Amino acid sequence: MRAAGALGWATIVLAAPAAAQDQPLPPVVNTPAVVEELAGDFLIVGIGGALVPSYDGSDDYVFTPLPLLQGSIRGVGISPRPAGIALDLIDDRGAEGMSVSLGPVVRLRSSRASQVEDSVVELLPKLDRAIEVGTAAGIAFPAVLNPYDSVSLSADLRWDIAGAHGGMTFSPSISYTTPLSRGIAAILSVGGEYAGDRFMDYYYTVSPESAAITGLPVYEASAGFRSIGATMLLGFDLNGDLTDGGFSLFALGGYSEMLGDARATPFTSIRGSAGQWTGGLGLAYAF
Repeated sequence: MRAAGALGWATIVLAAPAAAQDQPLPPVVNTPAVVEELAGDFLIVGIGGALVPSYDGSDDYVFTPLPLLQGSIRGVGISPRPAGIALDLIDDRGAEGMSVSLGPVVRLRSSRASQVEDSVVELLPKLDRAIEVGTAAGIAFPAVLNPYDSVSLSADLRWDIAGAHGGMTFSPSISYTTPLSRGIAAILSVGGEYAGDRFMDYYYTVSPESAAITGLPVYEASAGFRSIGATMLLGFDLNGDLTDGGFSLFALGGYSEMLGDARATPFTSIRGSAGQWTGGLGLAYAF
């Protein structure tokens, strides 16, 4: 089970595509089932880059760097979120069977705040960046199909406190983590995002003023599930042994489908695409 310590680094990249922009790919729960064999404090850092849509619903793609961080310090778990971080305040390292995580979460949302590549959408004023704060919770089940795998269920509930969209989001997900060999780990994660009226209005409504500037039809967006997506990650330990930490490479690919009013808005249906692809590469190191 010492391999679980090396698998821990891999969980940091589940959030990578969404960290690069605002696709609602699933966030990561700090799963003791994955990192329980680490006896004390640890820290995993990484850097990568990804090709992602320039905004939610865009069919233009941009390159974005991806800083990554995960760890456990004095029993407090640290897990990444899309452009953010979550803390697990429940210290159940080394626990047998199911484990639970619960704590605060914060993330920065930057859709249409920068890197807008569409020639029509970029005519509009840039949106403000949202700072979303709330609660992250999850449960994890180890040894589901083999002695080293893990299934985790997680959900984040967040509200914007920066006065950008000023609304609420809810992001549930399910993830499966397993080694494929002594030196290769794999993670498949599926999730979505529900957004309230304020959020949907801010990002997807085309007001009469915006329609006059862009020539797009007027559109009013309301609350609902705005997307569902999946991410596949492969991690490769550079010395072929997941059990001793050190440097690892990761490669990931993701697809997200816009739903409801986020799909029907002219920003997506006319100027973009409901299908959102991501891909990235990076390097991580476990201390």
